[in-house]
Amino acid sequence: MVVTLKDVAERAGVSRSAVSRTFTDGASVSPKTRAKVEQAALDLGYAPNALASSLTTGRTKLIGLIVNNFHNPLILEVFDLFTRGLQDRGLRPLLVNLSNATDPAASVRMLRQYSVDGVIVASSTLPASFAESFKSAGLPVVHTFGRPSVAPDVSVVGIDNVACGRMAAQALIRRGYRRVAFLGGPRSATSTQDRMAGFLGALAEHPRIASSTSFATDYTFDAGRAEMQRLLGEPPAEAYFCGDDLLAIGALSAIQNAGLSVPGDIGLIGLNDMEMSRWQNIALTTIHQPVAQIIEAAIEVVVATIAEPDRPPEVRLFPCRVIDRGTLR
Repeated sequence: MVVTLKDVAERAGVSRSAVSRTFTDGASVSPKTRAKVEQAALDLGYAPNALASSLTTGRTKLIGLIVNNFHNPLILEVFDLFTRGLQDRGLRPLLVNLSNATDPAASVRMLRQYSVDGVIVASSTLPASFAESFKSAGLPVVHTFGRPSVAPDVSVVGIDNVACGRMAAQALIRRGYRRVAFLGGPRSATSTQDRMAGFLGALAEHPRIASSTSFATDYTFDAGRAEMQRLLGEPPAEAYFCGDDLLAIGALSAIQNAGLSVPGDIGLIGLNDMEMSRWQNIALTTIHQPVAQIIEAAIEVVVATIAEPDRPPEVRLFPCRVIDRGTLR
């Protein structure tokens, strides 16, 4: 049989309202009463009903977690860190898949139906309009992996993609490459645009180095492989900055299948430092993105915004670094 609040009250010898206050954050209850209620609940195996509690507090403790590109294994690490981080704070993630989404209105309606307390947009490819739509609907929101600005409309937590592009260019220059290229993800993604801008900006200071650009249709293995296969039909560059590890791994596959070697014939550097990049048979040289720190900060920001809805938006950017492995000479 289901143990009820009334059962706990009778066993503890207190009123039902005292039991309710004991399990309501911030409610007033004496230490003596709290001890009796908690012991009675333990003896009976009682756990408060989270949905019922939300009717009393006006808070569901649900956080909408907005993601896309489920073809990228990095999303599993993002899920793991976000869900554990939210649960450790007594919050519950509500996963929303926006792959191929173009209109944020349907997502806003759905999250309102579930009465979420806040929203985390975890994507570098969704346009800023999605996060801005949630804010306009009165939902506390933070855009993780989004594009920063001097005066943001919503809080952004992530990395400086322009700086990462410069870092990649400098890594290739230091190794003596003279014909280099940027192999980005979708042209429309702000992460692609910013990484390319930083890359080309750094190369502009070295006019003797030839550069070119190309774009994959998505941040996926297949898209990276297909674009590199196309590039190999032309005289390829000596080295490529792939705007994502998965693109780089797809490119690596295409190069090896063409009978060429990495880094002997073509060098590769990626971005993210996802787990697969560390595998011995891949050993991808890449730019490490501190995903765990970013997600911890994103949760901190959304929790603070829920507590203080008028809190001004902020930008938190975390530094990246090159991880040398085996795909550059």
